[in-house]
Amino acid sequence: MIRETPEGFLLDIKVLPRSSRCGICGIQGDALKIKVTAPPVDGRANEEIVAFLADVLGIRKGQVTITAGRNATRKVVAVTGCGRRDLERLIGGEGRADRTPLLPPEPSGR
Repeated sequence: MIRETPEGFLLDIKVLPRSSRCGICGIQGDALKIKVTAPPVDGRANEEIVAFLADVLGIRKGQVTITAGRNATRKVVAVTGCGRRDLERLIGGEGRADRTPLLPPEPSGR
């Protein structure tokens, strides 16, 4: 679902286009489920996903890129210039239903 990279992280998402409002609505399988109001026509839902994630993370839209699944509801999004805390804020610090964390534990500083 979430893979940290030297530049930031990769995020697997499941998009629900044409929703009544835009927002993160939980986890579905191994993906973060995101609702967007735009229809999946002419890339408008993709544009809204990029804008939404950039806004939530407090970064520029240019730092959010859809790397896979541009024409599908399941996508991989690359986010650069963000760290672990930004990602935890994005997902609200929640874990999966079985309470396993979404992120691996941070390495100890010993």
